[in-house]
Amino acid sequence: MQQDKWGVLVSFNYQNNKMLLSLQSPVRLLSVLVFHLLLTHLCRGQSQLVGPSQPIVANVGDDIILPCHLEPAEDVAAMTLEWTRLGLKLKLVNVWRDGQDLDTRSPSYRGRTFLFTDELKKGNISLKLSTVKLSDTGRYKCFIPEIDKESFIELVVAGAVSLPVINLAGIDRDKEGVVLQCESSGWYPEPELLWLDGEGKLLSAGPTETVRGPDDLYTVSSRVTVEKRHSNSFTCRVHQKDTNHTRETHITVPDDFFKVQSSSSGTTGLAVGLAVSCILVIVLLVILVLKLRQNKTKTKRSRKDTTDGGDQNVTEEEMKTLKGKKKKKSKHKLEEEQQRREEAENRVQVLEEELQTKIRELQDEQSRRKREVQQKEKELQDQTVKLQQETQRKNEALRDVETLKTELENKIKQLEKHLQEEKSLKTNLQNKNTQLEKQFEEEKNRRMKLEKEVESLKTQLQQSSWFWGANKS
Repeated sequence: MQQDKWGVLVSFNYQNNKMLLSLQSPVRLLSVLVFHLLLTHLCRGQSQLVGPSQPIVANVGDDIILPCHLEPAEDVAAMTLEWTRLGLKLKLVNVWRDGQDLDTRSPSYRGRTFLFTDELKKGNISLKLSTVKLSDTGRYKCFIPEIDKESFIELVVAGAVSLPVINLAGIDRDKEGVVLQCESSGWYPEPELLWLDGEGKLLSAGPTETVRGPDDLYTVSSRVTVEKRHSNSFTCRVHQKDTNHTRETHITVPDDFFKVQSSSSGTTGLAVGLAVSCILVIVLLVILVLKLRQNKTKTKRSRKDTTDGGDQNVTEEEMKTLKGKKKKKSKHKLEEEQQRREEAENRVQVLEEELQTKIRELQDEQSRRKREVQQKEKELQDQTVKLQQETQRKNEALRDVETLKTELENKIKQLEKHLQEEKSLKTNLQNKNTQLEKQFEEEKNRRMKLEKEVESLKTQLQQSSWFWGANKS
């Protein structure tokens, strides 16, 4: 910048258009400065703070960034920047003033909020919030008092959800199906639980049971009865609509498991059928015996009636003759009747023996079927235990994977934090180095100026000495 006896040459940059004004008087300089201040004020009037249009969703323990930046970009490092949370008793979350971060935040946020100081020159005043808590859920305000601009950001914190765990809960003999149970915990807000088949279609399941713990996190569980399908693959999916957070677990039930269940049901049905047949045979034999005895009783009564009716119309001699004949006939008939009776009793005895033999055979068959059913049930229980053990091992492996994943994420976050700190230290070192170089340069300039002044004084002294020497001569 050059200066003459009337004014100064001033240059400034506005919206990438370089303008040079040569001011020949202090009045023109003052006019340009006022014009520049007006333009700056108008430019600031058009600025606005911009934040995300959708809520920021985070899990408990995450490190997140609440975005907020000034448009058009402007250096805000020298301004006052305030982050507050609405509805909080101590609303201050983070305050930047006079080029430094003030420790005036709410106790629950101390040590967990950071501004990107290198980005303030670009108008970026986004806030980093580390180790997010469930209580951090709420509406935050990003505010710059100097230009009276603000922006609002919604933060939704979900729980530290666990991967859904599927277990074999039992057998449904009526439907010849397998009962599966799914459970997942650590959700907030309350989620919904869905069962899907291998093709992604919804399954009809029982009502979802929801339990809210003392930490305000929800645990959900549900049961479903599944039948044999093409793939025998089933999925338990837990979804939170507000945070759009989804976790799911898959399970495949072996074909043999359904075959054993079907065979067991068929064997039980056959045993019941044999028992019913046995009862029917016994009833029929009892009815047959009762009918034979009833016929014998009717025959005796008819003979007695015939004998009594004929005795009233004969004389004593005839009676004696008839009695003799009757005795012979009766004796003969009695012998025949006795013989028929013995034959009938023999037939009944043979039938009873055959019936007892059939009953014993049916009982033996039923016992054999019962042993087969017990054997099948034992095999089914063994397979159920194996499936439960396999499911448990799979769930443990999934939990180990989740644990390793969480540890890896934490390591990455720690590494990012260290990198950020290293970057901040590097920036501070560069700033200090720049300041030292600037001080060194100023010191060098002052030294050169002093040397020039010394040289000038020497020259003046020499000239003065020469002048006085000449005058004396």
